[in-house]
Amino acid sequence: MIYDISLTISDNMVTWPRDPKVVIHKARAISNGDSCNVTQLEMGSHTGTHIDAPYHFDEDGKKVHELELETLTGRVSVFSISNSKEVSLEEVKKLPLDGTTRVLFKTANSTRWQAGMTQFAEDYIYVTNDAAKYLVDAGIKLVGIDYLSIEKYGSKGHETHKTFLENGVILVEGLNFSSVPPGNYELIALPLKIKDGDGSPARVILTQFDK
Repeated sequence: MIYDISLTISDNMVTWPRDPKVVIHKARAISNGDSCNVTQLEMGSHTGTHIDAPYHFDEDGKKVHELELETLTGRVSVFSISNSKEVSLEEVKKLPLDGTTRVLFKTANSTRWQAGMTQFAEDYIYVTNDAAKYLVDAGIKLVGIDYLSIEKYGSKGHETHKTFLENGVILVEGLNFSSVPPGNYELIALPLKIKDGDGSPARVILTQFDK
């Protein structure tokens, strides 16, 4: 079984309020008499399902083209979070993290994608900074969540991002777990290989592995 947990990129998709909007333009079109179809894309590096490299908030952090494929691929645990507000320290303390280096959080955010969300929601579920510190101390190397940011909207100091990224933890944001049950999977999360990039849209899939 293969689960595609990526959002479809389109010119009417929800984006972060201060990020560039998506513009998809036919630079060449067979219907206009051209020999082929060629599409011109304009978007921010954190559009839709995307990966944050440490460089996003850390001038000395790794950039997208430097990220290790060994971190972006491999076994991952998808945890269902019942808290309707946040992924808290209390929540992550209850999770079986032994031997786990990659975690993805399925929250009520995914129901919004399933419903065809067209407007940015400021009250999405996020990871608290205390929970982030706990995950870093637990040796987690990759964390994902099902909205466009791992952090509470309006956060001034970007503490959660910095706790993860300054400790080399790769973030995967904008996931969609609408059809994915919690459990253990094989993850493939590949960004575009953008030189000196702070982030990149990504195609992210989960496959079930044999026990």
